[in-house]
Amino acid sequence: MSDALHYLDATELTGLLGRREVSAREVVQAHLDRIEQVGSELNAIVTLDPEGALAAAGEADDRLAGGCPVPPLHGLPIAFKDTHLTRGMRTTFGSPLFADHVPDEDELVVERLQRAGAIRLGKTNVPEFAAGSHTFNPVFGTTRNPYDTSRSAGGSSGGAAAALAAGLQPLADGSDMGGSLRNPASFCNVVGLRPTPGRVPRHPGDILWDTLTVPGPMARTVADAALLLSAMAGPDPRCPLSLETPGEAFRVPLDSELNGLRIAWSPDLGELAPADPDVLAVLEPQLSVLEGLGCRIEAACPDLTGADEAFRTLRAHAFDLAFGALLDSEPAALKPSLAENIEQGRRLTPADLVSATANRSRLYLRTLDFFARYDLLLTPVSQVTPFDAELEYPQQVAGRPVETYLDWMRSAYLISVLGVPALSVPAGFTPGGLPVGMQFIGPPRADLAVLQAGHAYERATGYGRRRPVLAPA
Repeated sequence: MSDALHYLDATELTGLLGRREVSAREVVQAHLDRIEQVGSELNAIVTLDPEGALAAAGEADDRLAGGCPVPPLHGLPIAFKDTHLTRGMRTTFGSPLFADHVPDEDELVVERLQRAGAIRLGKTNVPEFAAGSHTFNPVFGTTRNPYDTSRSAGGSSGGAAAALAAGLQPLADGSDMGGSLRNPASFCNVVGLRPTPGRVPRHPGDILWDTLTVPGPMARTVADAALLLSAMAGPDPRCPLSLETPGEAFRVPLDSELNGLRIAWSPDLGELAPADPDVLAVLEPQLSVLEGLGCRIEAACPDLTGADEAFRTLRAHAFDLAFGALLDSEPAALKPSLAENIEQGRRLTPADLVSATANRSRLYLRTLDFFARYDLLLTPVSQVTPFDAELEYPQQVAGRPVETYLDWMRSAYLISVLGVPALSVPAGFTPGGLPVGMQFIGPPRADLAVLQAGHAYERATGYGRRRPVLAPA
């Protein structure tokens, strides 16, 4: 059985583990074996603790044998994103400044997942300080796409997505400001959910009122993502924006009828985010799948006037707050695009911040009006397919030159600023075998409805079951 364990769904593994048909040590060892076979080809997991993982798995087996209750993630191995603090294990943020940094506390999301029974394997690769949607840094190098190792795995949760797709772990944590959960999910044919802000609280942190960056789950199926969300979500008094709904609310069957669901389809978000033709060639035929499930689909898009300005302004301000001191003390140690973002934040005036805040408020109210008419919005997750991993970012989108490393991510970051849940689900492949994801977007706090719709579409198509072909080391 161990040869197949690394590609079993997390929900299936939890059943096997709970019935003691397989041990946590066997599950962890199967994933360690898989990492040994193909991990070097991908550079997805950059810190690994096999001895610690096997010891923790043995302790989990002993607790189960002793009659202790089975937590929801019992025995499931996970490598945490290398921007999430892990007590006693290095957290580098992809920066040489933190190459040997070993935190003395766990980030809240790490604490919750381990408390829910997950077994810590190690850490997954990220761009430097998670800036950008292509995973490379001077500490560990570039993460490769399992479907074509010459291509990008996306980012910033690129190591997490590649590790999932290749069977190195069954679940993955991530975070998303401008698409960092959704873009790598699309590039690697897995599932990534950007939850409603506050659904998964953040701690520790210096910007407690930030709603642009949210932690969230990644998995190979929507049901597995919901399982992981159930362990991540729930209120915490240290996070003033955290929502009161307990995580257990997402540990439910996702089967739901979509008959009569009102869906808006926007291939370019009102011409603000044009996509390459090969992306649309994959996605547009998928609308008939949803119509076959009883959905009513119309071409429509919310009014996103001011969304680009709001996102870029608030992002630059957040980067200045988070990394400004590093730019002052170690300017040569930051990649140029990150340094420029910090400098942009420093050039902002009070009037710029007022304008961005007012724009975002108007956007939110227009979004509520839009979702009074539609249950879901569908868009491309990414405007491009996975690009050459040697580039920092694609040089053109839909025939137009790209001026900054953010330009090609509008289809994701314009949604971030709305404060709504957005789910990337595998939606097919280009003729060359590159994955493409569909973005399911719902009204604020409708995370469960978005998961249910994505689950129904996933079951009707099965694109996520197509595995990459990797040569054993």
